Amino acid sequence: MQSLVDKLRFLYKPYVLAVLTIGYIAGELGHYLIGVTSKATAVELDYGDHACQQNHTEVHRHLLPQQCADIELEHECHGQHLNGTVYCEWNYNGLGLEYQLLAGPSFIAVFTVMGVVLGFAADRYNRVRLLTVCTLVFAVAIVFQGTVKEYWQLILLRMVMAAGESGCNPLATGIMSDIFPESKRALVMAIFNWGIYGGYGIAFPVGRYITKLDIWGQGWRICYYGTGVLALIVAILTGTTLKEPERQSIGEEANGKGKVSLTKALMQPRVILLMIAASIRHCGGMTFAYNADLYYNIYFPDVDLGWWLFAVTIGIGSVGVVIGGIVSDKVVAKMGIRSRVACLAISQLIATPFAFGSVYFEPLWAMITLGISYFFAEMWFGIVFAVLVEIVPLQVRSTTIGMFLFVMNNIGGNLPILVDPLAKAIGYRGSVMFFYAGFYGISTVLFFITMFFMDGPKPEPVTEEHRNQVEMGHENNTFQPDDFINGIGGPKTNGHNIVHVRPTENSNL
Repeated sequence: MQSLVDKLRFLYKPYVLAVLTIGYIAGELGHYLIGVTSKATAVELDYGDHACQQNHTEVHRHLLPQQCADIELEHECHGQHLNGTVYCEWNYNGLGLEYQLLAGPSFIAVFTVMGVVLGFAADRYNRVRLLTVCTLVFAVAIVFQGTVKEYWQLILLRMVMAAGESGCNPLATGIMSDIFPESKRALVMAIFNWGIYGGYGIAFPVGRYITKLDIWGQGWRICYYGTGVLALIVAILTGTTLKEPERQSIGEEANGKGKVSLTKALMQPRVILLMIAASIRHCGGMTFAYNADLYYNIYFPDVDLGWWLFAVTIGIGSVGVVIGGIVSDKVVAKMGIRSRVACLAISQLIATPFAFGSVYFEPLWAMITLGISYFFAEMWFGIVFAVLVEIVPLQVRSTTIGMFLFVMNNIGGNLPILVDPLAKAIGYRGSVMFFYAGFYGISTVLFFITMFFMDGPKPEPVTEEHRNQVEMGHENNTFQPDDFINGIGGPKTNGHNIVHVRPTENSNL
């Protein structure tokens, strides 16, 4: 009679995926909370830019004689009133170079370097134990972010958090690629990497509404306490319930292609192109992630879009992630790895015009176009890493992922710092539009180019019966077009013996 443990063994794989994904969500929630709590944090910790802002959400913008966001001088800001009520205030707006440094480079600088280090470690040591330590590190750092009194303390703790979180992707990706088969790999990677957008989406209601509740008088700080405790629970579950899987050869290496060094794996033209395309696409996503809440608060202060942003990023985004993984897994079986990159290019092509709409239109159509954009745009992350693990050898897989993330995050994570200087030249809306939707469009072109450097469909396996037919001379599809002599449909000959030429992968006959 089967024991209860044996009966429930089929649940282990989805359980591993759930634990890894929830841990990633907690880490990314801690990462992106600053984008939603930045105004409250800036007021308390004294950093960033001052600006004129609407301070009464019950006042509708279309009734105002002048928009607060258009006023650049403090004395003019204080002089704006409607029926005797002053509706503008001059205060920290949560933006500025100090915010961009806090949100991006301070995190990315450590995240990328440690990602490479932990990628090397993942190829040599127990990944479950390493992941447990990493989760514990970023959990403690998030909790302590809720206790800071100075700007520099927040910078330092975000760097510590980045060190811990940098291990999530290379370690978890290595674990999952050894547990799940190729037929489910893109879907699994998509679900896990959706943790980025899950954490980002949850940050909207947590950062906005939990802060306003001012629980125990802690304001924005309680958001960090709660997130850190959730991460601590995941760290305990990771260390006590997950086991290190046996490492397996997958993708092209499993099909018999020769082993290559880390340098050769990274210097493949297709890997370099994929890396550049992913970096540009990542910049677009990070620009929106770091600026969405602040952008909509500045331009639509009388419209509460917190739950709308949550619904779009969590609901529609997650559907797009799942469908992207399923489509990628289905077509790759027939069309090869090239089909995964084709999915990337097509999805970003469709998403680009709607991304422009999300920062061009008024709130209603902005949310509609954002939802459509998110549905297609968020297919990309899981598919990228499903491609990557299939074109690099086992012994350097996690290291390659770490190096890939190093480049992708240094480019994609640091370029959004240019939003601030460009905003001062052409306006905040134009700057966000360029780095967000514009970079979606650029990545589309780069993914299309990358597609042509990938392998096509796998050749059909040669059965014993097929081989016997070829050797007996009964196979009709034996010859290439250039096997015919002087346009006569006879096979090549060698003296008096007929030489039957075996069909190649590219045979059209």
